[in-house]
Amino acid sequence: MRVKVQAWGNSLGLRIPKAYASELGVRAGSEMEVSVEAGALRAELAPPAQLDALLAKITDENRHDQIEWGEPSGGETW
Repeated sequence: MRVKVQAWGNSLGLRIPKAYASELGVRAGSEMEVSVEAGALRAELAPPAQLDALLAKITDENRHDQIEWGEPSGGETW
């Protein structure tokens, strides 16, 4: 199927025909992995983020210190 590349801000975009999107489970907001392989553009659904992989990225350098918010002022339980 032939589609047209269109300007989208400073980037370019192409529309995924409904039949292909339905077959692949792609919908608005889906995250895609895009690469160039042997001169061809390849796009595939990105796998969902895994908690273990996200937690493995936490280091002492990027960990935030605890923030003191003061004394409770309502019905908080501390």
